[in-house]
Amino acid sequence: MSRKVFGPLTTDASKKIEPPTAAAPRPDPLHVRPLMGSPDMVSSKAAQPVGAIGASLSQLSERGKHAEDIEKQLATGKTVVELDTKLIEPSFVSDRMPMSDAALSDLVEAIRANTQLSPVLVRPHPQKRGHYQTAFGHRRIRAASIIGIPVRAIVREMTDEEMVIAQGQENHARKDLSYIEKARFAQRLEARFGRDTIMQAMSVYKSDLSNMLAVAHRVPEEISDAIGPAYKTGRRAWIELADLLRNPKSLDAARKAVAAPELQKMGSDDRFKAVFDALKAAPLPSKAEAWTSTDGTKLAKIVSSAKRVMLTIDREQSPAFAEFVLTRVKDLYVEFEQKRAGGEP
Repeated sequence: MSRKVFGPLTTDASKKIEPPTAAAPRPDPLHVRPLMGSPDMVSSKAAQPVGAIGASLSQLSERGKHAEDIEKQLATGKTVVELDTKLIEPSFVSDRMPMSDAALSDLVEAIRANTQLSPVLVRPHPQKRGHYQTAFGHRRIRAASIIGIPVRAIVREMTDEEMVIAQGQENHARKDLSYIEKARFAQRLEARFGRDTIMQAMSVYKSDLSNMLAVAHRVPEEISDAIGPAYKTGRRAWIELADLLRNPKSLDAARKAVAAPELQKMGSDDRFKAVFDALKAAPLPSKAEAWTSTDGTKLAKIVSSAKRVMLTIDREQSPAFAEFVLTRVKDLYVEFEQKRAGGEP
């Protein structure tokens, strides 16, 4: 295992060093904590003047404070170490789409030229002794692997829940995940965690999470994978595409659009626009349905298409029903909003 610590490490943080006295022998240098080592502790035979002993004790005290500080940092995962990238595995929940070759090449050259400026965060692998699992910094780890250098990392003990919260909050702070990547990350977290944990990890409100999950569930991964991260395409556009894909015929049209050879020559945002335009340009045939009462009286006519739903009520034949619908429309919308705020997609 390759693990290099920036600064001295201790192998036994529990031992306490007592200052030498006339009645007690000096401690054996082999049993001294490495972080506490000092020149006066190496030689066990040479006599020293009283003034030199006082200076050594003062030096020892300062070293002790420094050692304890480093040991606390190691315990809380604040010390940066170098790790062999072969010992590091990805997070158990992916938050990104595959990185483009051009973007990866830019990152490799940046690290090659300037070194790795920000450490990644990992935890000891829960199943593989001597290995690690990535909380965040997957791309930096991949770039370091390509260059053939160790990656600078912070190692911290974390539960699964703590790990995904750290992973999500780092991505939120960096603001470099696209909307569809966030939506898919939320969907994967949903399979293992409650919504409170997901909201904390992603720093979003319940209604925002509901929208993300609705998009992730309605846009099949085969479609979003073909489109890619689309960094310039925001929430509204993805929600509108998801609404279009609720219709099975729209889904067929989307699959046909992403299969077109010319689509893969475009950038990710252009691919989104091409798929979206393909669905908008091919309106689906309208479907009409008549509503009648139990006695056969005609109540209303509903015409639905990919773009709109129209409800027509004949006031001459059903005046009371028309008035009832008018008074209830606002109440229905309020009920709809309450359900969305309660976490229902």
